[in-house]
Amino acid sequence: MTKEEKRDHILARLDELYGTEKEGFHHDQDWQLLVAIMLSAQSTDKQVDEALPGLFGRFHTAREVAEAPVEEIEGYIHSVGLYKNKAKNIKKCCWQIQNEYGGKVPDTLGEVLKLAGVGRKTGTLFLADAYGTPGVTVDTHVFRVSHRLGWAKGKNPAETEQELMKLLPVDHWNRINFQLIDLGRSICTARRAKCEECPLQEWCEKKLQA
Repeated sequence: MTKEEKRDHILARLDELYGTEKEGFHHDQDWQLLVAIMLSAQSTDKQVDEALPGLFGRFHTAREVAEAPVEEIEGYIHSVGLYKNKAKNIKKCCWQIQNEYGGKVPDTLGEVLKLAGVGRKTGTLFLADAYGTPGVTVDTHVFRVSHRLGWAKGKNPAETEQELMKLLPVDHWNRINFQLIDLGRSICTARRAKCEECPLQEWCEKKLQA
């Protein structure tokens, strides 16, 4: 079986198991989606979901966030990881959105990466969720699982991102993130890969080399 045939079998199984559409954070405006993704770094979805109603109930525009004391923002997001640093970045980010981009989050990666607290992973994920822009988002789960599958050998997320973009059809770029996250959290975990339970074991390099 060729590498491409294995890839296609894996992608079909992932679509079957986890679907092709991601359930994103509730938001009414693009800046709210960006803030939610910023909050999700090193935090669980549950922690973010608990913080968002109060935060967005208080702040209705990027301008209101930009003009608020950072301590007030902290009060709404203290349940998430690194909340002090995130509050500072969110305030500055919203100031930039309001004053440099007319209140609307830009729609290109180059511009989004100029916003405070927005790295490549956050920016790529935002563009995928907000505008459907194709992009591969490599977090710790995607990095680990893609290496175990034999899809990537890169030493860092940036190298792995480029490898996956070459390997995967463009229409799978946006969904590979949440699919591999689900697999990585439940089966292909960091502590121990549960290969005997894995639905991808017959095509997996790690399993075949065991």
